[in-house]
Amino acid sequence: MTRASSFVDLYRDRYDPMVRLAYLLVGDAAVAEELVQDAFVKVHRHWGSVEHPNAYLRTAVVNTCRSWGRRRAREQDHQRRRLEAVPDPELVADEMWDVLATLPERQRSAIVLRFYEDMPEAEVAAVLRCRPNTVRTLVHRGLAALRREVPR
Repeated sequence: MTRASSFVDLYRDRYDPMVRLAYLLVGDAAVAEELVQDAFVKVHRHWGSVEHPNAYLRTAVVNTCRSWGRRRAREQDHQRRRLEAVPDPELVADEMWDVLATLPERQRSAIVLRFYEDMPEAEVAAVLRCRPNTVRTLVHRGLAALRREVPR
C-alpha cells in the first residue's frame, strides 16, 4: 500500500469519528467539519514523519478545536464589549452541549476524550500535554461540576 493511499484510508476511516469528537468539543456541526478538514490538512503536511496517524490526527483535531475556541472566545468578548449585546434567549441548543459548555475548556476536553473517545488517562494526558494525574483531576472536577448542573 502506498503512503498516499494510506492517507486516503485514514481519511475515509476516521473522518466521521473525528467530526463527532470535534462536535462535542465545539458544539457546532458545520464548524466541527471545517476544523476536522483543517486537522487533516495538518496531518497531510507532516505525513512523511507521522508514526501513529490516528493519534496524531486526534491530537490535531483537539488542538484545532482548542485554538478555534480561544479565537471564538476573544471574538465574542470583543463583540460583547463593542455592542454590549445580550444573547438571544430564543436560541435552542442541545442540553448536553449546554452543560458541557459550562465547563472550562481543559475539563471539557478531558471528559470528552476520556469518556466519548474511551481513551485511557495516559493517552488523554498525551493529547492534552499534561500528566495523567492532571487528567484525573480535570475529569473529577469536571464531573463534579456536571453533577451540580444536571438534576438527577
